[in-house]
Amino acid sequence: QLQASGGGLVQPGGSLRISCAASGRIFRPPLMAWFRQGPGKEREFVAALTWGNDNSTDYSASVKGRFTISRDNGKNSMYLQMNNLKPEDTAVYYCAARQGSWSMRTFPRYYTAWGQGTLVTVSS
Repeated sequence: QLQASGGGLVQPGGSLRISCAASGRIFRPPLMAWFRQGPGKEREFVAALTWGNDNSTDYSASVKGRFTISRDNGKNSMYLQMNNLKPEDTAVYYCAARQGSWSMRTFPRYYTAWGQGTLVTVSS
């Protein structure tokens, strides 16, 4: 019901946009987010947004100012535009969703639907 795509190999300083298409009974959930999991690391919060009209967004400190989360209601899709990528951004990126509280947005265990992940590798 969540399908992530768009990962790949990019050089440091480069840009990449990854996508997450939502379908089925989680159509337009109120809360969606991107998480990532690097080699040997725990899954960590990257960014979140609400699907409603309040347009709330949030970012982790490590990506704020470089990444932008957005959505396209007509396509039931969410995106993560990543600029000025660094080697430490290398990870599998997962999209997640649920109907729930904005206050819980950074906790991966809170989410009930997950995409399969898309690999982003930042290397020269």
